[in-house]
Amino acid sequence: MHSLSENMLNLTGSRRHICFAGFVAASILTYWKTLSALTAYSLREESSSHILLIPAVSLYLLYSERRRIFATARTDAIPGVLLILAGVVSHSLAMGLTREVWALPAATLSVVLIWIGAFTIFYGARVLRAAAFPLGFLLLTVPIPENVLARMIYFLESGSTSLAYFLFRVLGVPVLRDGFLLTVPGVTIEVAKECSGIRSSMALLITCLIAAHVFLRTPWKRVLFVLLALPLALIKNGIRIVTLTLLSVYVDPSFLTGNLHHKGGFVFFLLALAILAPVLLLLEKSERVQGPSLLVVPAKTEGVVPLDR
Repeated sequence: MHSLSENMLNLTGSRRHICFAGFVAASILTYWKTLSALTAYSLREESSSHILLIPAVSLYLLYSERRRIFATARTDAIPGVLLILAGVVSHSLAMGLTREVWALPAATLSVVLIWIGAFTIFYGARVLRAAAFPLGFLLLTVPIPENVLARMIYFLESGSTSLAYFLFRVLGVPVLRDGFLLTVPGVTIEVAKECSGIRSSMALLITCLIAAHVFLRTPWKRVLFVLLALPLALIKNGIRIVTLTLLSVYVDPSFLTGNLHHKGGFVFFLLALAILAPVLLLLEKSERVQGPSLLVVPAKTEGVVPLDR
């Protein structure tokens, strides 16, 4: 069956790429309603503003690692067709969901599954395994369901408030806490949903995922580095809250309503990256130091005449 499908398609490298691109283009037209709704959602929701960039990053990763990934390309029709059928069926079911909160995520996941199925058809299961990260990265295009997102935002709010309270205490600033309200001499601030930093936290997670994939090779080190995104997100938010509050008290009250408050998230995002950079360098250096272990096998000396020294 495999040889038959291979002979029917008889695809060279360039033809594989053209056929796969054509299939993806056709699927975009077929599921235009879902993808246009996804685009509108990404432009509207702050927590999903990264979605439109994910396919471009995934494509770049495939291109940059093309020699490793596509070295063993071959047609693999059966598993690919099964994945596509699963995607088509799940998309039909998603369109019938009465709870809209799950409809778009489920429909988007179905389209991604269809793309992965097409990739398997034209390149094979072995290439699919080699491209696991770039293709798995496409899962970040799936919107987080609103009820799950609300819990994530609440966690970030609560954690950021606790960390800001801790930092005030460490700095010796008198502070009282009442839920999400923090009172210091001269001002009371509320850590609202907008202060949760969900957008920059998602950006931090994505950055950690890419950096771990590109620079690290040991699985547990990759996982460890990605997990650092969560505490760093809370630290970043806590530092931002404390900084803006102290600037408003001791410098100018407008800092709580100015550009640093509304548009300064990038500054504190860079701070988080500055904290992560030495950790990444340390992990990468440890891999270079360890290196691959070599097994030294002593050569047979029987019957070998040694050279004169």
